[in-house]
Amino acid sequence: MGGELIEWLNGLSVRGIKPGLDGISNLLNGLGNPQKGLRAIHVAGSDGKGSVCCMMESVLLASGMRVGMFTTPHILDIRECIRIDGKEISLDLMERLLSEVKAAAESSGEECSNFEALTACAFLAFRTEDVDMCIVEVGMGGRLDSTNVILPEVTVVNNISLEHSRYLGSTLAEIASEKAGIMKPGVPCVTINSGPALDVIREHAAKTGCPLVEVGTEELEVQESHPDGIRIRYHSREFFIGIPGRHQARNAALAIETLMLLKEWSRLTSFIAIGLESAHWPARMEKLDGCDVILDVTHTKCGAQCLRDDISELYGKVNLVTAMLDDKDLDGVAEILSPIARKVYVSSPDSPRAATAGSLASHYMKYHNSVTTYRTVGAAVEAAMNDCGMVLVTGSFRTAEDCLRWMRRTL
Repeated sequence: MGGELIEWLNGLSVRGIKPGLDGISNLLNGLGNPQKGLRAIHVAGSDGKGSVCCMMESVLLASGMRVGMFTTPHILDIRECIRIDGKEISLDLMERLLSEVKAAAESSGEECSNFEALTACAFLAFRTEDVDMCIVEVGMGGRLDSTNVILPEVTVVNNISLEHSRYLGSTLAEIASEKAGIMKPGVPCVTINSGPALDVIREHAAKTGCPLVEVGTEELEVQESHPDGIRIRYHSREFFIGIPGRHQARNAALAIETLMLLKEWSRLTSFIAIGLESAHWPARMEKLDGCDVILDVTHTKCGAQCLRDDISELYGKVNLVTAMLDDKDLDGVAEILSPIARKVYVSSPDSPRAATAGSLASHYMKYHNSVTTYRTVGAAVEAAMNDCGMVLVTGSFRTAEDCLRWMRRTL
């Protein structure tokens, strides 16, 4: 039965992306509106959403709170998207949730999308497991995202860059406007943006009546950077962040400032250090055990810049394995990552939205003189590992999945 239900959920993907709140509202109404009354933190942005969510989850768990978290996409198992107390939900619970959601969808007579069904499952899980706080990551955009039916205690808008232009707009200002759509009257919003994106967020906050907290970086210093994390100084306190990459300092500052707005802050402050140190988020510049492979899911130009700087500092030149989705800035990412690559091994991820290997390779060929295409990500990883040096695999969540599945079968 579980297999059939998962198959039903996966089958909804053919309906594609479905922006708007009518569908999810009707679905949740049929389920008794499990999202109502949940204490929540709602997180939007182009880069670093998952890392901020993970850090806040880790701190809250360290303090003894019962925490639910909803993030997408998954890497290997759909259950990764819904976590209770830091662990993906059980197969038994996933089956029960899907059974309820499927029945409600069929009863409403309205075709729901994959993301709407998964969002409904998350809210049901948080209600069923009676969590003290849930952390909810926006899937895409914000204003019309299915998660935007909750009334959170705090909202977060992390770094904004050009992405999903077909749905969100072709300029930073347009995209920022969509992401600012999670703001609610009287509910504080925390952001670390600057420039045109910040201007839009400020304007939207003023119109909405949303108290805005702008996180500055003047008091933020990265003291050390290591393959297993970074040491930072923020407002005269030192912390070790258990996720590598200097850019994680900004995510940590954003997480801290968000938690400061909760009523429990006076108690949480003593758990910040242990929570940040124990935070772990897979496929974020993750050095895999037992081999010279670094796995990462960077897929934006801004993210690629951070990745290049960190890889260059910690590892120098690498063999770059990359495969991306077609709606990303292929040329921008290629231009940024090419300088850290000894050789570039290009493939296409197992996804209907994948960019072809030939298309991605054509962009890398503008900036690098050693670019080879491979039929699968696994074949590209194998070729890169057979050459000397560290291997960086990056480009999308599906690229990370293809790499891990190949390694499990082969190594």
